[in-house]
Amino acid sequence: MNTSIPSRRANPFALRACYLLGGTLLLSGCASFNAQPLTEAELRDQVQADQLKLAQDVAPLSATVSLEEAIARAIKYNAGQRLRAMEEAVATGTFEASKYDMLPKVVAAAGYRYRDRDLITRSVDSVTGRPSLANPYISSDRDATTASLGFSWSLLDFGQSYYAARQHADRALIAGERRRKAIHTLVQDVRIAYWRVAASQALEASLREANKQADLALDDVRKAEAEKLRSPIEPLRYQRQLLENMRLLETIEQELSSARIELATLMGLAPGQATTGWKVAEPQVAAHQNWLNRPVQDMEALALVRNPDLRESQYGARIAQEETKRVMLRMFPGLSFNYGLNHSSDSYLINDSWRDAGLQISFNLLGLLSMPAQKQLAEAGVELADQKRMATQMAVLSQVHIARLQFANAVHQYQRADTIAQVDQRLAQHVDNQVIAEKQTRLDGVSQQTASILSTLRRYQALSNMQAAGSRLQATLGMEPAIDGSDSLPLPELTAAVGQALQRWEAGQLQ
Repeated sequence: MNTSIPSRRANPFALRACYLLGGTLLLSGCASFNAQPLTEAELRDQVQADQLKLAQDVAPLSATVSLEEAIARAIKYNAGQRLRAMEEAVATGTFEASKYDMLPKVVAAAGYRYRDRDLITRSVDSVTGRPSLANPYISSDRDATTASLGFSWSLLDFGQSYYAARQHADRALIAGERRRKAIHTLVQDVRIAYWRVAASQALEASLREANKQADLALDDVRKAEAEKLRSPIEPLRYQRQLLENMRLLETIEQELSSARIELATLMGLAPGQATTGWKVAEPQVAAHQNWLNRPVQDMEALALVRNPDLRESQYGARIAQEETKRVMLRMFPGLSFNYGLNHSSDSYLINDSWRDAGLQISFNLLGLLSMPAQKQLAEAGVELADQKRMATQMAVLSQVHIARLQFANAVHQYQRADTIAQVDQRLAQHVDNQVIAEKQTRLDGVSQQTASILSTLRRYQALSNMQAAGSRLQATLGMEPAIDGSDSLPLPELTAAVGQALQRWEAGQLQ
């Protein structure tokens, strides 16, 4: 009986040519690879795409913007705030993905193998130790495909993944606290820029009129100097006083000129977009002292549970404690179990489909040498995190007292500046009447008008400082506008929620 051995033979020359060609292409591709800088056209296209994306879904700007709407727009559209929201989303996604690391591993694999010559082996008699008299035999095809589906689970990997998932959960919470802190800073910046725009609107007409009167008075005194009707010293002194007043007016204009751009940028608008055609609504402002009447002990207790910096340090301490548990877990042996389904197309196999299972326990004996150092390092990390938490706690308590004192001083300064501005306004009105009646010189009118504008500006500056001090105290206490789903809320609803949060703050209500 003739027995034929199945085999699949391929042209060895064609295969060698394919190998040579593939290697040549690979080497030539590696050798010809160079850095490819971005072209100006690509940069322009990317910038335009980014600008369009930032301006996407931004609600049109109304003619009059309230403080609540400005804060709501900043929370919803500001690029920095969007970045913080995305960082929080990534941290949350990392935590959600890390939970799947605790599941067993199910791996499906498929492969193909080929050899240009048959796998021919000889045998040796196990009793005599001499070569077998039988001819060499073939036990494997030249090419074959394999497929497998395996299930494996390790107790040590499960423990490591469990504590890692808990650490990722705390990191997601830390990202949320950093976003809260970013909201505090954003609200503070919006308040400062908002009142600067309000000051610019209130002083625009007065600055224009004062500059006009100063130009007229300067022309008059220059004519008098040219006619030499008086001593030359007196007109020069007159001109210097006028020029000094004009310099003050120009300084005020320069200081307020960028306020509108800053507020527009904070609200998520491009710096060159919508800088005109809208104004801010100046609300009635009173020096609310409700928070100053509260006991400082209540503020301390509130800050210790709501301050974002302190919460972040507490989460950091918890992460360090979880790291200690992960280090201790490495001291235990690893127990793993695997089960798999396999199949091969090799025609020489009698059982071409089979199952296998195994149970393995492993222990890194040399790892015990580094375990004391790792344990000491993890415990040092816990002590460092605890010390950082206690230092942050002391810093938060100090911030409460400092922020409260700064707010009280800012309220007092605003009340004083408001009184001075009212007096200067009445005085400027009387001087203007006397200039019209020719009982005062035009220089006196310009000087008093400049003084009135300057005191009004200082009033708005004191008002802005009071708002900023109130925001710092609010941030220290951790009482930012608590708005759930601020990214998805429509702008009108978000504006109403911000308005309610500001009213609660001004009324001194605890959350």
